[in-house]
Amino acid sequence: MNTAMLTSTLRPTARTLLRLTQRPLSTAPSQTEPSWLSSVKRISETDVFPNEYPGQNYMFNWCLNADGVTPLKKSAFRITKPLDLKVAGLELPKSSPLRVDASSERAKMPEAGSDDLPFDTFDESTQRIKDSLSLADSLFCPEGHVPGKRTGVRVITNVKALAPDLMAYLERAPRRDPESQSITCYVYGGGEEFSGYAIEEVEETKEDGSLVAVSVATVVVSGKSPKLERVVAGIELSLEGLEADAAERAEKKAAEQE
Repeated sequence: MNTAMLTSTLRPTARTLLRLTQRPLSTAPSQTEPSWLSSVKRISETDVFPNEYPGQNYMFNWCLNADGVTPLKKSAFRITKPLDLKVAGLELPKSSPLRVDASSERAKMPEAGSDDLPFDTFDESTQRIKDSLSLADSLFCPEGHVPGKRTGVRVITNVKALAPDLMAYLERAPRRDPESQSITCYVYGGGEEFSGYAIEEVEETKEDGSLVAVSVATVVVSGKSPKLERVVAGIELSLEGLEADAAERAEKKAAEQE
């Protein structure tokens, strides 16, 4: 797979999640400052430390922002377990774990850079769908591992009906603070019909500060009523691409060490 051709407009070149470093504000007025200044500082302090509530988690919102989606309606639910569905006001899935046969949908999920899906078309459609998701009344974000693998997936969607089944399909991952995932899916209900996925190589910052090349995938599905099987087909094809890239890098590294 030729990942070098893919532009980096889908993700930043470094996937390290930037966190805000907040500088404490002093609200104690000095003997020389005017009284109105302390009031301004108190207002600023309130803005820096706003209240959180279900659907409004600042760490998760910043993670979504790094994925290119800003929940402007302040209603974005991270869904990693059944309780999260209840918090989001959603029904529990009828079956869990849920097996999904997506074989019939794979041909309808072209890869960016192929004859069926030019890069420019994919980039433009992806940005349009990200913008639409940012304006959605609520976002539902199932998160977990590809079944049988340790590859992380996040789905960002405004389609309530999809979230329970996607949570049931994905394997539950250990609870961690929000972070970027290897596969990010953007699923918008109500827009123009579009489906596609892309693999790109980026640099990831390791704990020791060094940079390492990794591949990440973006899955995009839009339509009046996006199908679960179409989303799963995109996840499966993305996993195959990520594994192929990892194997190619391993072979190259082994050859260099000989």
